[in-house]
Formats: sequence, structure tokens, C-alpha cells
Amino acid sequence: MTRRLPGWFAPIIGTLGLLAAWWAFATFAFTPDAGKTYDPVPSPLAVFNQIVDDGFSAYWDFFSVTINEAAIGFLWGNALALLLAATVLLVPRIEPVVVQVAVVTYCLPLVAVGGISIVALGGAEEPGDPSSTAIFLAALSVFFTTVVGALLGFKAADKASLDVVRVFGGGRLRQLFTVRLIAALPAVLNALQVAVPTSLLGAVLGEYLGATDRSVGITLIRLQGQLDSVRVWAVFLLCALVAMLGYAVFGLITRLVTPWVAGRGTA
Repeated sequence: MTRRLPGWFAPIIGTLGLLAAWWAFATFAFTPDAGKTYDPVPSPLAVFNQIVDDGFSAYWDFFSVTINEAAIGFLWGNALALLLAATVLLVPRIEPVVVQVAVVTYCLPLVAVGGISIVALGGAEEPGDPSSTAIFLAALSVFFTTVVGALLGFKAADKASLDVVRVFGGGRLRQLFTVRLIAALPAVLNALQVAVPTSLLGAVLGEYLGATDRSVGITLIRLQGQLDSVRVWAVFLLCALVAMLGYAVFGLITRLVTPWVAGRGTA
């Protein structure tokens, strides 16, 4: 009988593997050419040392703006997605329309949409304020995943439980609140977990199009113009860490709220 590896083992091995691949590429594949004053792919140690030398506050100054934008877009995009998915259960005829709208939002090129949204919505009103464009792209990035996840979760409700509610005179609204929401909870939480890194990506992309004056996106543009590759990679790494932290937090919430999923018991 084979012993199952603990759940925390795979992320650690994956992280170590990525660091090893990063170090190998930086050492052997992307060595700086003669005469160049910058290293296109610095080693992980060089990036870590740069973050330590700069201090956490130097990065938090602009990361706080981006996280705020991603959080607002996350809330708006997911709230609208969940509202539409719940409306489909009450009015089943609109399901094809809602699904098509979700698919269209997924297929839209965010770069093109971002350019249009800058013209329509503008950027930050005051220095350091959240950007309307970044918030919009963050909301757009999470919409499809949450709509699909919520619809699949709502439809996974046990038919016998739905029949019981119907027998006692409950309609679709009662079924939604007493049966379907509980059945959909694992799928919805998983969709929200995936939406955390995508909302951050959407916010950074909105900033990268020039919608703010102090944020992760505009900082990347400035560092790239200065050929400061070490700090560019430092910002990339911190973006990944923020996304992973948000993903892990929602994963923990999912385990606590839905202990019956994947064989997890309540005892």
C-alpha cells in the first residue's frame, strides 16, 4: 500500500523546481553579452538581495494601489457574475444569453479593451488613486470563470433535495437559497480562488496601458526604460507572491467552509 504524500509537499517541490529552472536559465542560457551593463535574466539570489536591499516599504508604496484596484475589480466582477448565474436559475430562458456574454468577455483581447476603456473611463483622478481602467479590466478578467463555475455548481444540486422543496410548496427562489447555494459553494469558492490571480493580472495590465501614475504597471514601464532588469524581476516575483498568497487564502477558506469536499471530514 502506497503512502499518500501530504498536500503541502507538491507546492514546495514545484517552487523549488521553478527556482532551479530560473537559476539554470540565468546561468547558462541568458548570460549578458560583452559590453552590456545589465543582465537580462538575473539569478534568483540577485533578485532576492535586491528586494532585501530596497526594503518592503519601497515596493508596498505602489503595490498597495494595485492590490486595491484588483480587490475592487474582484468584488465587482464576481458580484455581477454570481448575480447573473443566480438569475439564470430563476429565469432559465436567459441562460444562453448569459453564457454567450461570458464567453464574449473571455474572448475579448484585454489590450484592445484596455485602450478603449482608457478613453471611456479614464485613469486615476488623483495621484495614487485607483484607476477606473485597471478596476474594469480586473473585473472583466474574473467574470467568465465565476459565471461558469457558479452555473455548474448550481446545476450540481441533488434532484431529490430539490423535489423535497418543491413538494413542500417551495419555488425556484426557495430552491436557490435552501439547496442550490450549498451545492454550488465548492464550485463558487474554487472559481473565486482562480479569480484572485486573474484580477491582479487584469489590474496590472490596466496600469501598464498608462492609466495610473503610481502602481505596479507604471513602475514596470519605468524600470524597463531604465534597463533595471533586477528590479523588474523583483516586481514580477512580488506579483507572483501576492497572487499565490491570495490563491492560498481562498484555498484555506474553501477547506474550512466545505470540509465535505474531496473526502475531508468535519471531525
